[in-house]
Amino acid sequence: MTDTTIQKEGEAKNDTVVVVPVEVAADASVAVAPVTVRPQTARPPARAGGRRGGAGGAGGGRERRSRPSSSRSRQPRSEFEQHIISIRRVSRVVAGGRRFSFSVSIIIGNKKGRVGVGVGKAGDTTLAIDKSVRAAKKHLITVRLTKDSTIAHEVDAKFCASRVSLMPARGRGLVAGSSVRPVLELAGITNIVAKVNSGSKNGLNNARAAINALQALKA
Repeated sequence: MTDTTIQKEGEAKNDTVVVVPVEVAADASVAVAPVTVRPQTARPPARAGGRRGGAGGAGGGRERRSRPSSSRSRQPRSEFEQHIISIRRVSRVVAGGRRFSFSVSIIIGNKKGRVGVGVGKAGDTTLAIDKSVRAAKKHLITVRLTKDSTIAHEVDAKFCASRVSLMPARGRGLVAGSSVRPVLELAGITNIVAKVNSGSKNGLNNARAAINALQALKA
């Protein structure tokens, strides 16, 4: 018996075919077919995180990138405080039917002698509030105050059917009702007595009557 060894080069670059030597019988008619053994190629190392979870944590080993902080500077806070008198849903008749919108009445002031009343209307409440604030800033008034945070003298005023009387009251505090109270608060008046002489329950008219009374003050 003789040993025969055959080597072949694989088609792939790193693939080598190894032929194991076989035994050939003395009789040439009987032979054993050679057995081919392919070497095992090394697998590439797996990722640390795997597809789902693993050592790298959730997210398939992907690193979570922190979001960059916004470069927009924060808007400064307005010096005026706000008080909403009313929010009403109003409608108007058009060719196709009714069109609804919102009407907002608001009072703004800095509690240092400046106060104003405005009205805004829009299809959204947020837009209506913004419009009313802009309208109130256009109609700001400056109130003359004494050292005791009160007014110098008694004053009366009227707007439509609303009548308001303002009387100074040193050391008594703020005595007022309806929408007249927020007008006096945002104006910075802390010692005063206010009285609504009419039976009107319209908050906007009462607030505007109070604004007219503060405008009528004399130094």
